[in-house]
Amino acid sequence: MATTQTSSSERRISYAVDVENGERHTKETHETSGGDGGALDEYSALNRYISTARDGRRGSTSSAGALSEKGTKKPWWKFWGKQGDSVEEGWQCPDEWLETDLRSGLSSSDIEPRRKKCGWNELVTEKTNIFIQFIGYFRGPILYVMELAVLLAAGLRDWIDLGVICGILLLNALVGWYQEKQAADVVASLKGDIAMRAVVVRNGQEEEILARELVAGDIVIVEEGHVIPADVRLICDYDKPENFETYKEYLATANDDTLKEKDDDEDEDAREAHTGVSLIACDQSAITGESLAVDKYMADTCYYTTGCKRGKAYAIVTATARQSFVGKTAALVQGAQDQGHFKAVMDNIGTSLLVLVMFWILAAWIGGFFRHLKIATPEESDNNLLHYTLILLIIGVPVGLPVVTTTTLAVGAAYLAEQKAIVQKLTAIESLAGVDVLCSDKTGTLTANQLSIREPYVAEGVDVNWMMAVAAIASSHNVKNLDPIDKVTILTLRRYPKAREILARNWITEKYTPFDPVSKRITTICTCDGVRYICAKGAPKAILNMSECSEEEAQLYRDKATEFARRGFRSLGVAVQKEGEPWQLLGMYPMFDPPREDTAHTIAEAQVLGLSVKMLTGDAIAIAKETCKMLALGTKVYDSERLIHGGLAGSAQHELVEKADGFAEVFPEHKYQVVEMLQQRGHLTAMTGDGVNDAPSLKKADCGIAVEGSTEAAQAAADIVFLAPGLSTIVDAIKLARQIFQRMKAYIQYRIALCLHLEIYLVTSMIIIDETIRSDLIVFIALFADLATIAVAYDNAHFEARPVEWQLPKIWVISIVLGILLAAATWIIRGTLFLANGGIIQNYGSPQEILFLEVALTENWLIFVTRGGKTWPSWQLVIAIFIVDVLATLFAVFGWLAGEWKQTHPYDPAGPTFSVNNDVDIVTVVVIWAYSIGVTVIIAVVYYILTIIPGLDNLGRKTRSKADTQIENMIAHLSKLAIEHEKSADGTSRFTLGARTDDIEEDE
Repeated sequence: MATTQTSSSERRISYAVDVENGERHTKETHETSGGDGGALDEYSALNRYISTARDGRRGSTSSAGALSEKGTKKPWWKFWGKQGDSVEEGWQCPDEWLETDLRSGLSSSDIEPRRKKCGWNELVTEKTNIFIQFIGYFRGPILYVMELAVLLAAGLRDWIDLGVICGILLLNALVGWYQEKQAADVVASLKGDIAMRAVVVRNGQEEEILARELVAGDIVIVEEGHVIPADVRLICDYDKPENFETYKEYLATANDDTLKEKDDDEDEDAREAHTGVSLIACDQSAITGESLAVDKYMADTCYYTTGCKRGKAYAIVTATARQSFVGKTAALVQGAQDQGHFKAVMDNIGTSLLVLVMFWILAAWIGGFFRHLKIATPEESDNNLLHYTLILLIIGVPVGLPVVTTTTLAVGAAYLAEQKAIVQKLTAIESLAGVDVLCSDKTGTLTANQLSIREPYVAEGVDVNWMMAVAAIASSHNVKNLDPIDKVTILTLRRYPKAREILARNWITEKYTPFDPVSKRITTICTCDGVRYICAKGAPKAILNMSECSEEEAQLYRDKATEFARRGFRSLGVAVQKEGEPWQLLGMYPMFDPPREDTAHTIAEAQVLGLSVKMLTGDAIAIAKETCKMLALGTKVYDSERLIHGGLAGSAQHELVEKADGFAEVFPEHKYQVVEMLQQRGHLTAMTGDGVNDAPSLKKADCGIAVEGSTEAAQAAADIVFLAPGLSTIVDAIKLARQIFQRMKAYIQYRIALCLHLEIYLVTSMIIIDETIRSDLIVFIALFADLATIAVAYDNAHFEARPVEWQLPKIWVISIVLGILLAAATWIIRGTLFLANGGIIQNYGSPQEILFLEVALTENWLIFVTRGGKTWPSWQLVIAIFIVDVLATLFAVFGWLAGEWKQTHPYDPAGPTFSVNNDVDIVTVVVIWAYSIGVTVIIAVVYYILTIIPGLDNLGRKTRSKADTQIENMIAHLSKLAIEHEKSADGTSRFTLGARTDDIEEDE
């Protein structure tokens, strides 16, 4: 009879059939449950789960990517206006929308009209329309100068130059826009793998949908282990839908102000005002900073992206993502865009080149004044000051620089996406390439995150089967969302058949209390055949403190706990209290999360790449040290107490962080502090994280990495999101990022050298011999340079064996040397044309076309020098350069755009002559090709010598471990001071500086 009475108030969870194994409802389920609604009783479901569950991880929900495209898209030709759904600013959910019936939910016909008002339930940055995005490729200092050249060409009525310059601008914009769009599409397709899902009641049935499809007024089911998918108001316990009427009565008596106060008040008096029991507990640490889960009652609001830690309840969506508390906060910072270090470097290079071209234009004008050149006449000739200006603007401004670098980053993001890494900020690739310290989680990153239980320790006179059965009872039995520790505890009963027989008895759960950081244990109050038991498991010390046992038995237990910790095991104590008896200590079982098979090798590889890997874990220091030993990571591991309260401050504290191999027993605030101190020492730091509380440190790090299985909040804060587990994916991504960096650096060196080459040659030839290469040919040189090097984004590149960085002084020195060599080579070939025998001309030729071909060939081939010789060039790059080389050769052979014929050297009727048609004979073309190959070989040798000079190799490289001990110590001393406020007897206030008390420090 007692059992029957208890059953009415027991905890009942709808134990559906094994969803994890993809099974469906069957007749067998109904029969096993005795026809009580098609659900197994709690302990029958638990036994069935032990028999059928698989140990592996759940598969990816990659289908989410396809499902997420259900929304209507605008036709491609409607490029104006904002993409996606438009939501009215300041829109509020009408009260009548929140009157949805609990049992039926919304109907299908309600969804679209509501979505048009409240939008999709997701936080997204405002999508720029296609037209605005395309126009963006014509903006920037470098591009403005080239657009000025368009106006100048139009003013000079130089229509060929005008057309080609416009073509160059359009080509760069189209290629950049297309490549960035392609990369974005690849990344977007992967984002479906991390889409959040929600269970809703619609059309009278429960169904699982993507969280983005929720609308205001939807009835959702929130339960332990799930993320709250929107701002919701709790209705009632999942097992007591009849309380929906009580909820409606409460709303009828409460007004909006009452509900608002209910949401805002967190003090004890407000909590006492709650009626009924707590429905769920929510982790609101990301919003409020509270470390403990907050109990939520009927009509309380649970906030979007917070986590449900306990319970299962019905709730109604009151605000979708953008109108949610989190969404409104995010909107405040949405306009702030971090341009990052990469844009600063590009601006530095672009500005320097603009200053240089202004200098060369000034020099050309001064030379022109001495030769009495006119401003714009003669109109048909290039020998006037404005034509000189046009030519120097075309060759001195690298119009392709912004596009090629952006394209290289975009293509790199697509490569990383193939490695299951979603790049959320393109500039993060550059940061990742320069990282020299990687702060890594232990669980799931360095280890497999697959706990296994080793041989347990059992107290004297206790049956191991009874102990394991009690441990399983003191676990969550919601098999759809099991904690890893509870899961391994329950599944280990496969090794203990008699323990399963114990579970098969008439157990009924009365109350289940999940783990909390204060008591450090889980307890379950239950009955079996009318006898009441309290089963507990938790931290060994907490379980020992509540048990009654002899000192000898307690010491044996402590020694065993120490031994387990020394061996790197996490252990849980188990105890039970039978009705009318004291707590009995049953024993302890050790768990171990083994390192991944590839982790040790990956760490060794990371160290070869110049990376220092530091392990940050919440586990005990003994476990952390044991794991470090197994990974050959070093055993200088300290606990967070040593970091914060170890008596260290200033420079000594920074030294500890810099030299440590890891920290144990850390909280999220400790991670933030570690990253901050490393950055203060000049290190570029990457941080891995997965939890809501990791978000601040992920944001603080130079490159925040959300690891596989991370929460939505961590993914939002991270620069890169990984969908594949383990450290090896991160190290592979670092290699790939360094290859991308190498491509950009090679192109920038090449482009600076090209600008200097023609600036030096053309200005000196203008001043010395009053001659220049025609502007019609110059624009094609610029066009060919851009056409060839767009393929750099697809080139094969090597990765440096140390963290990379923009060594701008080194880049400029090398580029200047290469530019001078190229200019000297062009002057040599021009000088031979003054010889009576025709110099390089074998039969006939034109100085304009000969110079054009030599400049085009040597400049195109320079990219093969600056890319380095450690890898073969890609076929895309080779073909692109071969095509423009053939085009340049055709220009020379047919004398295209060479202008009027001129005889500029001592004429020898018996020798080679200048062609009247400005064409060049084939033999001369072959000689120019051979000469250009020789020039490229010499430049390659010089480039190699420059790269191996030790002084030049480290030029511009920052010191990664810089210690400003005076500043660090001064800040540490200042942190120990406090301002004291005193009032004298006459009421006069006085502020003094004094030492901060220990109490204040502890409070902080």
